[in-house]
Amino acid sequence: MAPRDVKFVNFVLMFSTFTIVLGVDLPHLSAILSLEKESTRDDTGSLVLYAGTEQRIVLVGSNFDNATSIAFTTDIRSQKETCDGQRTQTFSIISTAYNGTLATILVNLPVLESGSYYYVCYSVEGVEKWEHGGKESYTRVAVKVKESTLLPLWIQIIFIAFLLCLSGLFSGLNLGLMALDKTELKIIAKCGSTSEKKYAKAIEPVRRRGNFLLCTLLLGNVLVNNSLTILLDDLSNGLYAVIGATLGIVICGEIIPQALCSRHGLAVGARTIWITRFFMLITFPLSFPISLLLDKVLGEEIGNVYDRAKLSELVKVTKEFNDLKNDEVNIISGALDLSKKSVKEVMTKIEDVYMLDINSVLDFETVSEIMKRGYTRIPIYENDPGNIVALLNIKDLALIDPDDKTPIRTVIKFYQHPLIFVFDDQKLDTMLHEFRQGHSHMGIVRRVNNEGDGDPYYETLGVLTLEDVIEEIIQSEIIDETDIITDNRKKTRRTLAKQDFSVFNTQEANSVLISPQLALAAFRFLSTSVDYFKDDYVSENVLKKLIRQNVVEEVVKKETSEQFLFRENVPCDYFILILQGSVEVLVGREGLRFVTGPFSYYGTQSLKISDNSMIYPSSTESLYSRIEPYVPDFSVRVDSNLLFVRIRRAQYIAARRATMMGKANIKSEDEAFAKEWHKVKILSNLSNNDNHHLNRVHNPDKMRRASSLSVPFTSNQIESGRSSGEWKVNNSSDGGILIQNMAGDCEMIETRERSATEPCEGHLDLQQGEPKGSSGESLGYEDAKSDPDGQSERQHEQTPLITRKDKDESTETS
Repeated sequence: MAPRDVKFVNFVLMFSTFTIVLGVDLPHLSAILSLEKESTRDDTGSLVLYAGTEQRIVLVGSNFDNATSIAFTTDIRSQKETCDGQRTQTFSIISTAYNGTLATILVNLPVLESGSYYYVCYSVEGVEKWEHGGKESYTRVAVKVKESTLLPLWIQIIFIAFLLCLSGLFSGLNLGLMALDKTELKIIAKCGSTSEKKYAKAIEPVRRRGNFLLCTLLLGNVLVNNSLTILLDDLSNGLYAVIGATLGIVICGEIIPQALCSRHGLAVGARTIWITRFFMLITFPLSFPISLLLDKVLGEEIGNVYDRAKLSELVKVTKEFNDLKNDEVNIISGALDLSKKSVKEVMTKIEDVYMLDINSVLDFETVSEIMKRGYTRIPIYENDPGNIVALLNIKDLALIDPDDKTPIRTVIKFYQHPLIFVFDDQKLDTMLHEFRQGHSHMGIVRRVNNEGDGDPYYETLGVLTLEDVIEEIIQSEIIDETDIITDNRKKTRRTLAKQDFSVFNTQEANSVLISPQLALAAFRFLSTSVDYFKDDYVSENVLKKLIRQNVVEEVVKKETSEQFLFRENVPCDYFILILQGSVEVLVGREGLRFVTGPFSYYGTQSLKISDNSMIYPSSTESLYSRIEPYVPDFSVRVDSNLLFVRIRRAQYIAARRATMMGKANIKSEDEAFAKEWHKVKILSNLSNNDNHHLNRVHNPDKMRRASSLSVPFTSNQIESGRSSGEWKVNNSSDGGILIQNMAGDCEMIETRERSATEPCEGHLDLQQGEPKGSSGESLGYEDAKSDPDGQSERQHEQTPLITRKDKDESTETS
């Protein structure tokens, strides 16, 4: 019994005891209780019994004994009234307690309609009158059909859990598998990872029938959800069933599986494919006909198809989540956009095209300009730049000698490269196909000009090359070692130094002696093979200018006497590079001999000068006084007619200083070299004013090395320089004569007066005119060697810095 029933029984017992004391001897009903665990009470407090089963109930009241008969009626009357209406069968009291206060009976009542109740009627033995027990809620009984579950509770719980899993599986597969369209599965099956390929091949046969799979998953999901609702409703009343089913289906059957399958649909679908096939078989009678109807109405499922714009955008928006680099994304995008771009958008305009007139000749100037421009194909026009008639490929120049000055008309007539004319609205994919045919990699862009009153005509707009098309594909500029500009539209110029071969085509003295090609070869060799002429010491620009100066000499071999470029143990201050001819080299006391030819060089040690040694603290301290002369340990004898480059120490110092000033941004290399070379010329002019000093022999023991390098000049030279205004002569502080060039480039100090014809010993210093100091120049002299008797032995003649071919002087040492 419920706790409230126990309290009520206690109250009734007290009341019954009170009535017994008073001597009342009539049955009285106060309440009806049940001894069954399954019994309940309804909202009114009435006892609820179940039909079809025998149940024990307890009548609580007074004066009940075994002689009292109990029956039930549906008539509603007050207590003690006559119960003459229709009654159920009579039930006997099984037992009593508490002096007739509690009476237990066993009843099995038929079911009543909803809202109807049984009321108690009782009769005393020997009395035919039946009295009504009352209409209060505690004295009536409702009879219902006993509710029962479809399955035992534990089986129902297992089924509910299983159905929740199936619901989640169907919901997840519906999202995961149907999101994998046929196109994506084919892509994954061919280029996915090993596991992805395996999953895609397992899913593809099922996914191929998309509508059949969709109907199966939806029917299975609906079936499972409805079954789940029924089982939950069977376990509880309607409200709890609705709440439980809703929470279970939403959380376990929708949210969790769809979140999982949206990210791992391929793996989940492949691992559960056998479940999907099983339900496709189970639902075949209903799902297959529906899928056929959908196929007829909606058509066959094709899958996602991307056009160029969508595919390009797909690559761009997914680059953050894949391993594609920016360059790869640009190439893919450029290739997809190729068919949308026209020739006019990427061509080089005609006014920016480098072209040659058909009447031009291929001399050194033209070939140098072609090399400087860096183009492989050059359009050739006739009369008007818009009238392009041929193409010149730079490969056509391989067998052309610039000295022959071959007409361009002859070259293009021989090779006859085909011209490709295209219209400005033609697309780049078509041009790429055209270039791939191999006819030409340059197209002439033109359009039909029908403006004005005249007849329409073809107007040339520009040129298009294969490189332009490839640049649009890779979305970047292709820059090779010969390009001058980086973009044919923005025309951004390169910052790299360009090769300029025009310096080798000078019209000065050495143009008679050396061809531009040989000068270029000498430049290439010196800048790459001789350490002292590499870019760390002498820049390429300065080296070109140095070779352009009068540094090339020619020697005609004399049969009557030996001619030496170097003699063993004889000091010298120059470097020699053989360009043409051969020399014989004698080494050691044994007189080992070997013959060398073009591009052999000697005297590199004479150019060994450190950067610090060229920076002097004052204008009166000579640079050259601190540099010892180079004394070779070998001899070089003329073996045939020679053409060679002689670079003296003074000239090399000028080049080094010009390079240093250029790198220090003190002044430009061109300006610095011009000034330094002017100083070299001054020294050369001084030494050439009197020819006798060229052959003069200096004894090394008598040369002044303490403070300056001696320069021989006479008083007549001083007066000549003073009268001509070239020199400014003043008395020095030490009693000597200060001789200063009016250009302010150098100064000469004579320590004492000499006669008008007596040579004097002086020195030449460069004035310090630039930051970080400047240096002096080599004097262009030949050191001498004393004979055993103390007499000066005449050295080989000093040759001018450059000689012409008709000059028959030679460098000779006896």
